Formats: sequence, C-alpha cells, structure tokens
Amino acid sequence: MSMLDREEYIEQLYFFQTLRERIKASIATQEVLEKIDQEILSTTKLPMAIQFLATEIKDSGLLSTGFKLLGHYFTPFQAFIIKSTEDENRKFSIDTGLHVLEKMAKYLADTPTPSGLFVFQFEILSRNKLGYDEGVLAMADDPLYPTVWRDFIIFVSKQIGLVEFAELVYLRSEYYLELERKQDPNYEPPVPPLFQTKEGRIAKANLGRDPFFLFAALQRQLNYPEVPRSMEKESPKDEMGSIRQRVNDLEMRIKLVEAEVKGNVDLAHFGKPEILANLPKDDAFED
Repeated sequence: MSMLDREEYIEQLYFFQTLRERIKASIATQEVLEKIDQEILSTTKLPMAIQFLATEIKDSGLLSTGFKLLGHYFTPFQAFIIKSTEDENRKFSIDTGLHVLEKMAKYLADTPTPSGLFVFQFEILSRNKLGYDEGVLAMADDPLYPTVWRDFIIFVSKQIGLVEFAELVYLRSEYYLELERKQDPNYEPPVPPLFQTKEGRIAKANLGRDPFFLFAALQRQLNYPEVPRSMEKESPKDEMGSIRQRVNDLEMRIKLVEAEVKGNVDLAHFGKPEILANLPKDDAFED
C-alpha cells in the first residue's frame, strides 16, 4: 500500500479517539461501528472501511480480523496493535491500543519522518511489552518507509537483544559518519546513514543507558511523538471486585441462555429489572 491522503489520517484520528471514548463509556464496539461511519467525512475511504469492520466483527467477534483483511487501507502495524489488545496473554487494553493508533494517526497527518515513526513504533513495542518478532516486522511494511528503511528495520529485528537500541541509532547516523571521517577523510559507510546528526549525538549520549531515556530525550529535543502511557492498574481489591462482578454477570447470562433454549424464559427468576438492564450486551441476544 501507499501513503494515504492527509484527510484520511485526520479522520482516522477522530475515529480511533471516538471509538476509544465510547467503548470507555461502556458502549459495545459493534454498536459504535454500526453508527460512527455517518460521522466520518464521506470523501474519504474510512466510512467504507468502518462498515467492513462492523460486518467482520459480527462474523468473527474480533476487531483485528477486519483490520488485517483491509491491508490496502490499514497498515500491518495498526492491525498488530488491535490484535495485541485481543490477546489474553498480554496486558494491553483496547483503550491503550486505540490511544496509540490515535496518536500515530495524528503524527502521520502532520509532517512525519521515517526516523520519527520508527522510534515511536519501537517505543510502543517496548513500553507495552508487545514482543519484537511480529511487531518489528509489521513496522517494516509501513508505507512511509522507503526500501532502505525497510532493510534497516528487518536488520534491527535480528539484532534485538544483541545490540542496544541507542547503538543501532548512533551507528546509522550522520554524526557517526562525521566522527569517522575526522579519523579517515576517505571513509565511506557500507550502508547510508538514516538519522541526522542531532539524533546521532543524542543516541551516543545514551549508550549503555535505559532506552526509555533515549526515547524521552528525542521527544524533548526534537519533538518526536510521545507514546501514550497505559492506564494505571487496578488495585488488588478493585480487581477482585471486577472479577466477581464479571463472574456474576456470566452466570446470569448462562441462566438466560439455558432458559431461552428450553423456551421458558421468565425474567422474574433472574432478579429485578434494573439488574438485568445492567447486563453486558451480547451479540447472541441481538436479532
């Protein structure tokens, strides 16, 4: 795929932000998708993409399925982020995932650079512990990256754990080239530099340090996009209360399903009407 028009990224920003806010307000994702396309600028391709997502989530129950199938519109990295929110083995909420996509769309709608997007995406993987194997390869297929950058990102995927991130940036910077040519004026690098002098200087200053210091320095000094932080975790007491409530809700829904199968649903057996009204919505009960 190629880069989208600026208006597409502006509408994506609105879509991800609004979807996040409405899910946070306890509105079902499917319900949001069925209506939000009417709010999107009709001259963009996003309304059609949203309609497709609404159809796919009915069939598969997963939002990531639609993102993956719309590979000509959503990038592999966007699909990876949504898929990660659906992975029960990762503590990566849909709220954080959509917030990340919102910030990325905002950056792409402005004046993005390959170096800025690369550091932003890599920090997303690092800060949220999403794993590097699949995540970095998904980064490489972003349309903002020319071939030389894609080759570099694939190289990075093989060096993670062997070479620190600051060194990867420093060795591919104009600053490193300048220092080498002070020693040997005829020096020619085997691969072209990808980062400017300022990035290289900041990376060299952070060698041997926590990579999050490098991310923060690039954001302060060069206005690199800042990665949204995950919401604070619930306290053990709140978490146990949420689990108990969820179990109670599931038990109530199972009883309703069993009664529906037998054809003798009697809501009076399941508590007061106001309690039933608070049960989570389920596609199984929709016409």
